[in-house]
Amino acid sequence: MSSKLFQVIKPGLMTTFQDLGRTGYQEYGVVVAGAMDDFSLQIANLLVGNKRDEAGLEVTMMGPVLKVLEDAVIAITGGNLSPRVNGQPAPMWKSFAVKEGQLIEFGQPLEGIRSYISVAGGFDLPAVMGSNSTYLKARIGGLNGRALEKEDILYGTENPHAVTGRSLHYDEIPKYKKEVTVRVILGPHQDAFTDETIKTFLSSSYEITPQSDRMGYRLKGPELSHKTTADIISEAIPLGGIQVPANGQPIILMADRQTTGGYTRMATVISTDISLLAQAAPGARIRFKEVGMDEAQDLYLKKQKIISVLEKIIV
Repeated sequence: MSSKLFQVIKPGLMTTFQDLGRTGYQEYGVVVAGAMDDFSLQIANLLVGNKRDEAGLEVTMMGPVLKVLEDAVIAITGGNLSPRVNGQPAPMWKSFAVKEGQLIEFGQPLEGIRSYISVAGGFDLPAVMGSNSTYLKARIGGLNGRALEKEDILYGTENPHAVTGRSLHYDEIPKYKKEVTVRVILGPHQDAFTDETIKTFLSSSYEITPQSDRMGYRLKGPELSHKTTADIISEAIPLGGIQVPANGQPIILMADRQTTGGYTRMATVISTDISLLAQAAPGARIRFKEVGMDEAQDLYLKKQKIISVLEKIIV
């Protein structure tokens, strides 16, 4: 049964509903979207007793002010944007109760730039192509295909599995830094670059520019020149693909990436490191480290084990 859960007093810089994405429609030109930091969203859901793929609120840099309209159990994960409840610091990476009439708000970003809010029972939203994720450019998903606005009412549903005080072990909580080293697998178009260019890519530091968004992180740093041309016949684009257009400045493709692209790709960021990348703000610096497929798969399995252990607790 649906009930009024929150009233939006202030919407924040950009607060949207996101789940794990709209899969299965890329062949029709529909982007995946979904949480930029999928690890934080999944953990937030599991802490409140939801399924890992339930939609939550993705809060970017400046958080919203939400008035609680009905008692609920919530969890806040991801970047530390100084969450508070009625002016008092709120816990992160831990489920806790909020009471009718209280205010949930955020302050100064201390670490990372994206927080995730999950509520026990989940938010009551209409699915679009099997997903609640908001894709702003097409105005689909989430709350009428847009970011939150002042006076919006957010609805939720009950969850009998809701428990307060469930937390992620401190050692498993990610640390978000202003200089991030992300691991990559080279290819599929490394033959379009000289060995010297690939060496430059792997040994240099690149700055995230203000032109970055949910679609892609535009970087600024040493130019990556092509042997001949930057153009290829358009092909499918993976999450974390690193395009290098003619200007030699790499672009890391993120959650709202286009379905196909016609630029050479130097490498792909491994899935495990996308969440860390998603917490990096404009001005942060990125370095790249090459790994092999076996190591990437081992890292993926290690990350999934953390999620699975927590998942088993609530079943």
